[in-house]
Amino acid sequence: MIGAIIGDIVGSRFEWHNHRSKEFELFTPKCVATDDSIMTLAIGEALMCSRSDWSDLGAQAVRCMQAIGRPYPNCGYGGRFHRWIYSDHPHPYRSYGNGAAMRVSACGFVAGSLEEAKVLSKTVTKVTHNHPEGVKGAEATTVAIYMARNGSSMAEIREVIDRAYYPMNFTLDGIRPTYRFNETCQGTVPQALMAFFESTGFEDAIRNAISVGGDSDTLAAITGGVAQAYYGVPGDLHDQAVSYLDPSLFDILQRFETRYPQ
Repeated sequence: MIGAIIGDIVGSRFEWHNHRSKEFELFTPKCVATDDSIMTLAIGEALMCSRSDWSDLGAQAVRCMQAIGRPYPNCGYGGRFHRWIYSDHPHPYRSYGNGAAMRVSACGFVAGSLEEAKVLSKTVTKVTHNHPEGVKGAEATTVAIYMARNGSSMAEIREVIDRAYYPMNFTLDGIRPTYRFNETCQGTVPQALMAFFESTGFEDAIRNAISVGGDSDTLAAITGGVAQAYYGVPGDLHDQAVSYLDPSLFDILQRFETRYPQ
């Protein structure tokens, strides 16, 4: 999960002030952990709390997202998700927003098979984002993470994404001048994955994601999850990122990393 959290924190100061270059300081006092990090950790907690057969994972996802998310009303939730977080009777609302994809990285690290990765992703996603495009964006992200952590080459991952999810028929240089803020899965996940596909290392992947603009924190969070699974995370970046988490969020991350060494 730390890869997604790093991407979120680094991208947080660029969400409304895009920086279309790979040259920038990664961590500054202006950086914060946004809803992307908080919900990523909530899904990680749900996976740790669920039964071994995942039969209660959907219910745990709802419980954990609400319990962990409610203390942070101003962390950047979208309007409909904000209402869902504080609802006494939460129901899915046909969303295909990119929030579906930014929070699922733990599914890719926990799954024991590719099919299980897809099941976990769909289960934690459809409690809010039950539009087919929302489910697809989350699944594509989870599949890329699962494949990356299990030794698939970048070319193999890209072939699966291109065939089953999104056409990878563009370059970052090609979209950088015109790409704009987009809150949908279909307008964020392909760009985030391309930032990984064009990368040479974890930090380079994050820099790629920021450089195209758009919804910078979410885009970099998605990229960061895949990049962590493929490259690992440098220790100094891990340590800098966790300094932005309060004790309750840090505790979730520590327990997850202990249970699922990455």
